[in-house]
Amino acid sequence: MSAVIEQSGVPVELIDQILMGNVLQAGQGQNPARKASRIAGIPNSVPAITINDVCGSGLTSINMGLALILSGQAKIVLAGGMESMSKAPYLLEKARTGYRMGDGVLIDSMLEDSLVDSIEKFHMGITAENIVEKYGISREEMDSYSAESHKKAMRATELGAFESEIINLKVTNREGVSIVSKDEGIRRDSSVDRLSQLKGAFKNGGTVTAGNSSSINDGAAAVLMVSGRVVEQYNLKPLVEVIDSSIVGLEPELMGLGPVYAIRDLLGKNNLKVSDIDIFELNEAFASQSLACSQELSIEAEKINPRGGAIALGHPVGASGSRILTTLIYEMLDSAAELGVASLCIGGGMGVATLLKKVS
Repeated sequence: MSAVIEQSGVPVELIDQILMGNVLQAGQGQNPARKASRIAGIPNSVPAITINDVCGSGLTSINMGLALILSGQAKIVLAGGMESMSKAPYLLEKARTGYRMGDGVLIDSMLEDSLVDSIEKFHMGITAENIVEKYGISREEMDSYSAESHKKAMRATELGAFESEIINLKVTNREGVSIVSKDEGIRRDSSVDRLSQLKGAFKNGGTVTAGNSSSINDGAAAVLMVSGRVVEQYNLKPLVEVIDSSIVGLEPELMGLGPVYAIRDLLGKNNLKVSDIDIFELNEAFASQSLACSQELSIEAEKINPRGGAIALGHPVGASGSRILTTLIYEMLDSAAELGVASLCIGGGMGVATLLKKVS
């Protein structure tokens, strides 16, 4: 948060609202967004709200910021998402009222609150297997897509393409203090051959593996959103304009197709076609759903995730939406792209999308 504010040059006390996505909140303290804003030194007068829209949280927070600004309820909004999947605790459900006798069961809150359907209790990996069956996607296609994600992310890292969007962090661990300046999930040695050796992770005989699925990560991303009047008042140089957003619902068993419906709705509202969009950032929850979405929308492969996706870069659930939008911004700035779309599937059966336009 503090880095975003510092880069923007906007006086921190002028921020009207903070909206941060966060999913795994057990044990994180009251209102994690407010907690983070206080740690960042943002004045107590600035309110902060935590948004839980599962995988879409980070993008939904930005879309809600857009709504606040367009409605005139706010002029400056700090929005994004954050997640520490490594800190998700285990839960002992009956400990509050006590056990009369017998064993207790520890529940993994990371699975329960983000990776498993809340009603039917199937893992999100099963939804990826459902898409494999529906579209006849082969194991080789998924592994090839995944290896390419790592290659693109590694290439972008080596070229310094992520440097403008990454904030270096000091991290203290057993080895001492180190500086984290690159994504840790990218595998230089990833290949179709290596990926083909992995077993199905979610059902017997399944083809969705740990290698052709997004990884479990910690991460955060944020942007500062301002009205046109604020841009003029403080002589700011905006990176992009947020044009519109969409959020839709669909069958939970096929939640991975959420971007298809969200993007169709978004483009329809703005009288645009898929061919009008220069870059798509589609969250790679699973290779199968990524392939199905691109097939359904007929998107050219070179337009999708040019710097790799969540299979290589990771999927810190509450942060991913703001991360892919931030990456999209810099992809647009570094190219001739005029229009871009960021979109994610959402556990429980939803999809979210946001349309960006380069500011000339």
